[in-house]
Amino acid sequence: MPETVDVLIVGAGPTGLACGIESTRAGLGTLILEKGCLVNSIFSYPANMTFFTTRERLEIGDLPFACTNIKPTRADALEYYRAAASFYKLPARPDQRVTAIEPQDGGFRLTAASAGGRVTEYAARKVIVATGYYDRPNLLGVPGEDRPNVSHYALEGHAFYGRKVAVIGGANSAAITSLDLYRHGADVTLVYRGAQLSRHIKYWIRPDIENRIKEKSIRAHLESRVTAIGEDSIEIENAQGDRLQIANDFVFALTGYHPDVDLLRRAGVQVDATSFCPECNLQSLETNVPGLYVAGVVIAGKRTNEIFIENGRFHGRQIIADLRQKL
Repeated sequence: MPETVDVLIVGAGPTGLACGIESTRAGLGTLILEKGCLVNSIFSYPANMTFFTTRERLEIGDLPFACTNIKPTRADALEYYRAAASFYKLPARPDQRVTAIEPQDGGFRLTAASAGGRVTEYAARKVIVATGYYDRPNLLGVPGEDRPNVSHYALEGHAFYGRKVAVIGGANSAAITSLDLYRHGADVTLVYRGAQLSRHIKYWIRPDIENRIKEKSIRAHLESRVTAIGEDSIEIENAQGDRLQIANDFVFALTGYHPDVDLLRRAGVQVDATSFCPECNLQSLETNVPGLYVAGVVIAGKRTNEIFIENGRFHGRQIIADLRQKL
């Protein structure tokens, strides 16, 4: 029988770490399981990425985020969250992908698997699911999407110098990636289903991408969708039903991501079929399964522009305040 901890947290992103800090501060036996490495999603960001937000809005555990830039880089954030985990001596175990959460005997039994296939069982009185969504892209569902010349994540632009590259999407990631590729010498085509680029594009990025499109440095096909991806071309269909084949070497399908709600469903959590939002009390963040809580972006389901590190980092306080009364 595995030892039972008071609180087991699934996910070691900024929100999961913030939950862990509040739990350890409360004197509760705490364990954090992470499928990859510490703050795995941030680690997966492009190497030179800079956050949109300022450093103080990324802080957890009342620890100052000291760095040279007001808007920190990926490297700054990785260093900061490592320091936070070390300062609070958070018991975070990497390479533990939780595959099952089962209510049992007034608590929970969890099953986790390593990348190598080793299965480990854990037991907890309370569980907090603080998983993100960055490793679950929204698929296009078109022929050729599984080809090796397709990525659902931004990569550094240098590797695409002199190559024909298509970017699918019209929000921040697509705009930033298109600009980065263009400035690294790629021949860029942007394809987006909307008549205009997304209103969620940051105000300092919008004029840059719109001007590059206007001067045709970046070609844009709006009200269009990619219907097939080949080795050296893509097929596009516009709103009028016209089809166009374009020579192309690589595709960035930056169409967003969604949380892993199947894990919650298997645990008995009611999840809205349309929005992917789990049922939970907005004050305590406890789901319809007693003792099982949700934190961070998973609460918003597909509405991934509602919860970020900036507000998800406070969820731990709400949750720990509630579960302390129930342990």
